[in-house]
Amino acid sequence: MSILIKNIKELIQVRETNVLKVSGADMKELPTIKNAYLLIEHDTIVEYGKMEDCEDIQADKTIDATGKVVLPTWCDSHTHIVYAGNREQEFVDRINGLSYEDIANRGGGILNSAEKLQNTSEEELYNQSVKRLKEVIKLGTGAIEIKSGYGLTVDAELKMLRVIKRLKKEFPVKVKATLLGAHAIPKAYKDNQKAYVDLVVNSMIPKVAEEELAHYIDVFCEKGYFTLEDTERILKAGLAHGLTPKIHVNQFNAFGGVALGVKYNALSVDHLEELSDDDVKALKGSNTMPVALPSCSYFLSIPYSPVRKLMKAGLPVALATDYNPGSTPSGNMNFVVSTACIKMKMTPEEAINAATINGAYAMGISNMYGSICRGKKANIIITKEIPSYHFLPYAFGNNHIETVIINGVEMS
Repeated sequence: MSILIKNIKELIQVRETNVLKVSGADMKELPTIKNAYLLIEHDTIVEYGKMEDCEDIQADKTIDATGKVVLPTWCDSHTHIVYAGNREQEFVDRINGLSYEDIANRGGGILNSAEKLQNTSEEELYNQSVKRLKEVIKLGTGAIEIKSGYGLTVDAELKMLRVIKRLKKEFPVKVKATLLGAHAIPKAYKDNQKAYVDLVVNSMIPKVAEEELAHYIDVFCEKGYFTLEDTERILKAGLAHGLTPKIHVNQFNAFGGVALGVKYNALSVDHLEELSDDDVKALKGSNTMPVALPSCSYFLSIPYSPVRKLMKAGLPVALATDYNPGSTPSGNMNFVVSTACIKMKMTPEEAINAATINGAYAMGISNMYGSICRGKKANIIITKEIPSYHFLPYAFGNNHIETVIINGVEMS
């Protein structure tokens, strides 16, 4: 099946030669072609250019994109969409004055979700997760990383990862799986944190690796959760079993987790609402992608990641949703891009780069996803008729997406 998209008002994120990420001042540059066409064959972008060069091209299907913008699908590199139930009562509790930490300290938060998940069957967990995945695909997400972390037992973490594996098999979106067994200390280990870290290192990681259920290993490195020493043990164990590090870090405190991630060549360090000069220094010259999660800051009313500080230092930035039941019950990357512009003062060009090519890098897939490039996967958003791509973050309350194409197939 071939698809020709013609009369495109503006084709966004066009890369003549593939780049894996963009950094610093280069994030302000978003290459585009006006009055363009795009040709897809099977699941691959094979050609694009100006309409004047499109006369002799034939395809099985032609889409007229007059007045519409075409861009790569969003690459959401940080989600927790496999979970059970919701935490809407905690939302009300925060309105009434409790902090995220207060709720966690009384057994809410991640432990609340873990209890629900442990008591939910694998089939029901899959069914709940399918609904969320279908929703984010309609909102333009074509590649997604999904973490475990709401199991907190070996069996429940494996159950989550099996659900992720099934989603990967049964849906066309690119899915990357992450083991986040070190998301919180379970109630049973409240007085013996070392024993739980032992469980993650000696039992959970080997079993996940044996069943090939994850690509990445992640840790919530934060005060009240996992220490630098815990994090180092878990990352080293993950690496020994072929799992690439990622870290939740600097959400509430900055105490050296970023440098630790860089030490172990973490693919990404995520959250970064708190960021020190030492953190920026540690990231310089590394291969680690800083990932900001602005809708988490929005929902919890905590500081936004100082991304301008990162870009000023010549560093790249990616954007992701952090879709989860407690701190970000939304997988809408369009809202993430808007919030990055409105609250973090990213330009539309910077935000789109961060949500496409840099998001793909933070998932380890930017060789095939995240930009319009010959030979890359045909994961495409076609907008409704809009004045320009600036309108996407500007008119933040509306859905501007008309068509989503994944692997060369229109999603219904």
